[in-house]
Amino acid sequence: MSTNLKYLSLGILVFQTTSLVLTMRYSRTLKEEGPRYLSSTAVVVAELLKIMACILLVYKDSKCSLRALNRILHDEILNKPMETLKLAIPSGIYTLQNNLLYVALSNLDAATYQVTYQLKILTTALFSVSMLSKKLGVYQWLSLVILMTGVAFVQWPSDSQELDSKELSAGSQFVGLMAVLTACFSSGFAGVYFEKILKETKQSVWIRNIQLGFFGSIFGLMGVYIYDGELVSKNGFFQGYNRLTWIVVILQALGGLVIAAVIKYADNILKGFATSLSIILSTLISYFWLQDFVPTSVFFLGAILVITATFLYGYDPKPTGNPTKA
Repeated sequence: MSTNLKYLSLGILVFQTTSLVLTMRYSRTLKEEGPRYLSSTAVVVAELLKIMACILLVYKDSKCSLRALNRILHDEILNKPMETLKLAIPSGIYTLQNNLLYVALSNLDAATYQVTYQLKILTTALFSVSMLSKKLGVYQWLSLVILMTGVAFVQWPSDSQELDSKELSAGSQFVGLMAVLTACFSSGFAGVYFEKILKETKQSVWIRNIQLGFFGSIFGLMGVYIYDGELVSKNGFFQGYNRLTWIVVILQALGGLVIAAVIKYADNILKGFATSLSIILSTLISYFWLQDFVPTSVFFLGAILVITATFLYGYDPKPTGNPTKA
C-alpha cells in the first residue's frame, strides 16, 4: 500500500508541477477581449482554497466529527497564538514567491522557467547548512556545481535569434529571470524556515498549512490593495476570470498539499525523478503546443546537467559493510 501511495503521490506531483507551469504560462499570454485576470487576486484565492482543503483533511483525520474539528482548530491555532505567529514570516515570503511566479511566467517560456527554477535546490541547500547546521555530502556539493553550470547554459543567449527580436525581448527576459532568481531565494529560505518550525513542534502539516494560508491571505489582500486596488475597484476582484484561470488557481492551491504528501510517502531520488520528468514534459509541450520556445543544443546540454544534478542531490550512497570479522 505504501509503495502505491509513493508512486501515486509522485505521479500527482509530476502532473501538478507540469500542468501548473504550462497553464499559468498559457493564461498569461492568451490574448482575449477585456481585462486580464490579476495575478495578485489569484494568489489570494489559491490561499483560501488551500485553507479549505486543509480543513477538510483535518476533518477527515478527526473521524469526520465537527466537534472534534472545532476543538482541534481552537486548541492548535487560537490557543497557541505564538506558535501561529511563527508562520507569519514564511507565509509572507511564500506569498511574494507565488506572485513572482506569475511575473516569471509572463516573461519566460515554460521550459526555461522550469529549468532555471531548479536553482531553488541550491538556495535550499545553502540555507539548510546555515540555519539547520545540515551537512552536505560530496555528491550533494558536486550536484550543486553541476546545477549552477546547467542553469548558466540554459540562460546562455542564442545566436540564432534575430537581433531585433533580441532587443524587443531583452527587457522581459531580464524581468522574468530576476523574478525566478528572487523566487528561488525566497523558496529556499521559507522552505528551510518552515522545516525548522515543523521539527520544533508536534503540530500536523495540515494545521501548519492552515496557519500559512491564513497569513498568506492577509498578505495577499494587502498586495491586491497596494498594487491593484484601482483595477479591482474599477472592474471587480474576479475580473478576467475564466475556466482556465480557475484551473491555474486550483493547481496552485494543490501544490503545497502534493509536496507534503511526497515528503511523507516518497524519497529524494524519486522526487528528483518526478522533477526531471516534469522538466522534460514542459519542454516538449512548450515547443509543440505553446510554440513559444525553440530549444537549442546549449539549452539541451544545460537541461541534461540540471536533471543530472537533481538526481545526484537526492542520491544517498549506502555504506558498504565490512564482511571481515574482528
